[in-house]
Amino acid sequence: MNPAIDINDNSGVPQDLSTSLPEVNSSVEIPKLASRLKTFLAFAGPGYLVSVGYMDPGNWATDIAGGARYGYALVWVILLSNLCAMLLQTLCARLGIVTGKDLAQACRDYFPKPVAIVLWFLCEIAIIACELAEVIGSAVALKLLFGIPLVWGVCITALDVIILLTAMNFGFRKLEAIIITLVGTIAVCFAGQIFFAKPDWGGVAQGAFVPTMPNREAFALSLAILGATVMPHNLYLHSALVQTRKHGDSPEEKRTAIKYNTLDTIIALSAAFFVNAAILIVAAAVFHANGHFEVSKLEDAHQLLSPVLGAPIASTLFAVALLASGQSSTITGTLAGQIVMEGFLKIRVKPWVRRIFSRLLAIIPALLMIRATGAKEETMGLLLLSQLVLSMQLPFAIFTLIMFTSSKEKMGEFVNNWPTKIIGFFVASVIAGLNVYLLFNTLREMLSGKS
Repeated sequence: MNPAIDINDNSGVPQDLSTSLPEVNSSVEIPKLASRLKTFLAFAGPGYLVSVGYMDPGNWATDIAGGARYGYALVWVILLSNLCAMLLQTLCARLGIVTGKDLAQACRDYFPKPVAIVLWFLCEIAIIACELAEVIGSAVALKLLFGIPLVWGVCITALDVIILLTAMNFGFRKLEAIIITLVGTIAVCFAGQIFFAKPDWGGVAQGAFVPTMPNREAFALSLAILGATVMPHNLYLHSALVQTRKHGDSPEEKRTAIKYNTLDTIIALSAAFFVNAAILIVAAAVFHANGHFEVSKLEDAHQLLSPVLGAPIASTLFAVALLASGQSSTITGTLAGQIVMEGFLKIRVKPWVRRIFSRLLAIIPALLMIRATGAKEETMGLLLLSQLVLSMQLPFAIFTLIMFTSSKEKMGEFVNNWPTKIIGFFVASVIAGLNVYLLFNTLREMLSGKS
């Protein structure tokens, strides 16, 4: 194993190369002999940072398209995806708490180096795809709110690096407070949208609990929803974020940390489910119900919301929520980029260097693609493509996570029980099979189109 590259943080203090996110590792104290509520509040936070990845602008693209084309029929896909996400994210928290390693570090230490390099490369592709969606979404929101051209909007999104660095200098809890505020903003905006849209709740319930698949295009869109909901980089991120708590190393202390982090994850991802379902429900109630089946662009949705609903504020709420979604997701995306590079490659650079590098990997392709589309400034195709890329990378992260948390050697008494192992590998296998099917059909359509 090559030695890690040790580069000091901004304070000039050498970092422990064995820890994840060393600048904030074990930086949040857990009160002793406190009430259950105070203990939970001390642990609460990582779940919300992870949850923003489940409500990023890429989700908006797939949810709007699903609602406009198929009404409430695909609500069950969002529900099922969110339940899968809850299972996987709780396993990530358990891995980080028990082993003291994030998922990237575990891959580096337990897999042969060539395998770890391949997994790192695939994860970087997923992060670029995710950040591309976030950059595009933030730029579109700035255009809708202030009339800023997309090209300039994409450049402005680089400012999130400054926000992140500033917040972390004041402590990790300040960063969590910023993210929770943004998540709350998104939820309030969509609660207002639901109020104005007045959806058919009977149709919503049927769409949530009676699975249907209208056609092959709906199936492809469902896979995109899955890719947009269960984010591969979030699995690496969460296993690192739980280590910001100074929870102790005894079995009882780890058990307590797992319990409260599981609760934090379920509450936070329930909020993410509300947002994703609300986007699709609003699209179904506003666009599908009024014959606007082809609405899929964020700009079109913004333009039509107020006239159709008869509420001028509806479009503004949409744009504000989109901006909050894009900015919160870019902050956590850059954190994930740092975790992946340090964990897989054991290369540590100054956090601001990695975050600028991560942002440039998303900004440069976004600028090139926007310029290539000319005056049309097409964005929806880019968002949908980014989510399909994520869904293709997802099985690699899931299988490794289930493998590690099912290992008695690595997890000890906290190893997955048999029901969790069976469900976990079943979920991973189904996702992998569906993605192979989608890839096969996409290639077949491309080849038939050329012939």
